[in-house]
Amino acid sequence: MNAPHIDELAAWIGDARWFAGKGREWTLTGVRRVGEVLGAPEGVRVSIELAEISYPDGTELYQLPLAYYAEPQERLAHALVGEWDDDDFGHAHVYDALHDRESMGLWLRAFAAPSESTARGLLHFHSLPGHELDLDAHSTLFSGEQSNSSVAFGEDALMKVFRKVTPGVNPDIAIHQVLTEAGSSHVAALYGWLDLVDEETGSTVQLAMLQQFLRTASDGWDLALASVRNLFAEADLHADEVGGDFAGEAARLGVALAQVHADLAAHFPVEERDAAAAGALAAAMAGRLDAALDVVPDLAPHEERLRQTFARLRDLDRIEVQQVHGDLHLGQTLRTSKGWKIVDFEGEPAKPLAERLEPDSVWRDVAGMIRSFDYAPRVVALTGAGADAGAETDQRNYRAAEWSARNRAAFLDAYTTQRGADLDPAAETLLDAYLADKVVYEAVYEARNRPGWLSIPLAALGETR
Repeated sequence: MNAPHIDELAAWIGDARWFAGKGREWTLTGVRRVGEVLGAPEGVRVSIELAEISYPDGTELYQLPLAYYAEPQERLAHALVGEWDDDDFGHAHVYDALHDRESMGLWLRAFAAPSESTARGLLHFHSLPGHELDLDAHSTLFSGEQSNSSVAFGEDALMKVFRKVTPGVNPDIAIHQVLTEAGSSHVAALYGWLDLVDEETGSTVQLAMLQQFLRTASDGWDLALASVRNLFAEADLHADEVGGDFAGEAARLGVALAQVHADLAAHFPVEERDAAAAGALAAAMAGRLDAALDVVPDLAPHEERLRQTFARLRDLDRIEVQQVHGDLHLGQTLRTSKGWKIVDFEGEPAKPLAERLEPDSVWRDVAGMIRSFDYAPRVVALTGAGADAGAETDQRNYRAAEWSARNRAAFLDAYTTQRGADLDPAAETLLDAYLADKVVYEAVYEARNRPGWLSIPLAALGETR
């Protein structure tokens, strides 16, 4: 591919919602075609290509699902990547294949009847038994996602396409496969996944996953915000008196998480680590605080108490770790007619894949959800109707704290009851440390991205759990 075509691709990548390199110095240093999806009619090619993005401090790979057409496609004008001459295809009008129903139909049929492409690499479409795909379903690309892209096939299936890819096992696929085969009712069932063996590195690269489409599900974050708004609209009622009380849902979510953790413990290794591991965890959290203090000076008044919270980890003689979600919050949950589903097991996106595959304490997931229960009412208090009315600020903050405390307690009580164990001193030490570490992370994120929300994590540092 010559330089002008690289320039066209670079311009398209730079404008894409899913490109994480915005604001950094980067260069598109190479593009490789790693496979083609079979069955395309004459004059059409459906390919997958990997783009190498180089930064001063390293490189990243991005997946580019492309559709090559010999003739321009007016229906796909909004998804045009560029127009160029391809050595194998000839003159091509090139589009983002995820917008193209014809291309997505080929992908779906490949999942239903796994096939291989021998054109510059191998694509492997894997499928799990137990579900017959609707091959007549039309595809619809979701517009809301950023780091990945999701395509729905009618009301039958949902495909998540990983845009930034890393050689190795993607935890979202691995965990969904285990939980699906274990019969878990708390995840969307996995139907299949797409990967390839990269001929340059000899390693597997996982590109996409196909799963149950929970079309009628409600987002957990949206439900929580609606509950808070109901509370704020009833000035004389407490959280347990309002029709939109969320505590029952919080408790059911605690049960669901405990059951998912139990299933993960049954099918992935569980390790018991010694005091040295506890010390290393304390040091890592303290190191993140050191870096955060440079970004958020408002953390300084809380520094001593935060360091004491992390230091208490050094008194633990052991820590039990296992496979966990790793990035859990209300936005990673869906409420269906049959109960709660937990989604997106990729882990913290900012971490390298190898770190996201590492086992961790279940209390990290619990802390993430507890912090989400604190965020929901405070976001409504900051952004809802009348949020700028100074005389109402204290009342809104009081009611936000009441909602948060009620739902945190319901969630934590249900989680520990389902686990069959109270929150013992060691678990409490871990939970306190993970909560503090999460607040530090939030403070840095808000300072950099939403300064108007910095008060949310800072308020948490003035309270006790």
